[in-house]
Amino acid sequence: MTIFDELKARGLLAQLTDEEEIKELINNGKATFYIGFDPTADSLHVGHFMALCLMKRLQMAGNKPIALIGGGTGMIGDPSGRSDMRTMMTPETIQHNCDCFKKQMSRFIDFSEGKALMVNNAEWLMDLNYIEFLREVGPHFSVNNMLRAECYKQRMEKGLSFLEFNYMLMQSYDFYELFQKYGCNMQFGGDDQWSNMLGGTELIRRKLGKDAYAMTITLLLNSEGKKMGKTQKGAVWLDPEKTSPFEFYQYWRNVADADVLKCLRMLTFLPLEQIDEMDHWEGSQLNQAKEILAYELTNLVHGEEEAKKAQESARALFSTGVAAQMPTCELTDEDMADGSIDLISVLCKAGLVNTRSEGRRAIEQGGVTVGEDKVTDVKAAYAKDAFAGEGLVVKRGKKNFRRIIVK
Repeated sequence: MTIFDELKARGLLAQLTDEEEIKELINNGKATFYIGFDPTADSLHVGHFMALCLMKRLQMAGNKPIALIGGGTGMIGDPSGRSDMRTMMTPETIQHNCDCFKKQMSRFIDFSEGKALMVNNAEWLMDLNYIEFLREVGPHFSVNNMLRAECYKQRMEKGLSFLEFNYMLMQSYDFYELFQKYGCNMQFGGDDQWSNMLGGTELIRRKLGKDAYAMTITLLLNSEGKKMGKTQKGAVWLDPEKTSPFEFYQYWRNVADADVLKCLRMLTFLPLEQIDEMDHWEGSQLNQAKEILAYELTNLVHGEEEAKKAQESARALFSTGVAAQMPTCELTDEDMADGSIDLISVLCKAGLVNTRSEGRRAIEQGGVTVGEDKVTDVKAAYAKDAFAGEGLVVKRGKKNFRRIIVK
């Protein structure tokens, strides 16, 4: 199976400018392609995960990836998929975030011996002369066409700033620069980037009279049509300090039954034949498929040792209720009243509920377990000694839990 056929079979391909040319380039290892990452945080997250996996797959097939860090475009902010304007960041914050990205990307992409490049678009965008840029690039963009682009249309009702309106020109100019400097002949990105990517291929055609290509990959959506990679606490990060390997593992272990096979195809490097055999799995077998998914992705991001620890901890949690690596909440003596703490306060401190009334309802409805015991008494309280040793595991429902210890 060619790399193009594999991407298709895994459900990764969305829109392509020229399918036959793209197929020819990537199947023969002739693509020098780029994917852009704007440094809006100090860690990559699950939303970037599929792009990193795609870069890894294409590099394994002999193509050359360019990871473009948006040190320049990050000063503006991409309006795609946004209902409001992004918070402006300082140059120092952007540089810090860029440095963090480099370290994380190296787990996926081999940057040795010219096999890949990491480039920051601040290199050319920050020194642009505004008048020269307008004269050089402006004539090649129709405002009418830009306003028809999906990324702008959804912002028109609430108001689109002129700052953000320039983003498409900046991204198109990136492709133009990369084409000239590094022979970059292809851009990949999420399906919400299609208009920006077409702007780049068109700019290269108009300015240089040459062809470049664009391909979007399917957005990672769950069976309800919502973007994956979000929890009640926020984004699922690749940085272990922001999302622990155990929490990362548990996120994938708890995906819906309807999503597990899609995630296995799109995100793991398991052979398609092995995944296809799981098509008819159901019941407890689906739980096994989720374990496989969680282990494979945790291994990719955090390494084999952390993946094994997370898997063992998850199994221990549901068998014995004790696991050293699970999310932990630390109480202090100040949290105790006369040497004990009530269960509702524990639930609030651990972030398992947002309010005391929510905690009361959860207990009354039988949704709270302490250790191996379901607790329905809203007045239940625990002495400091109860949290000694490995602590006490408190669960709300089947998927939310914390190990509670006292400092």
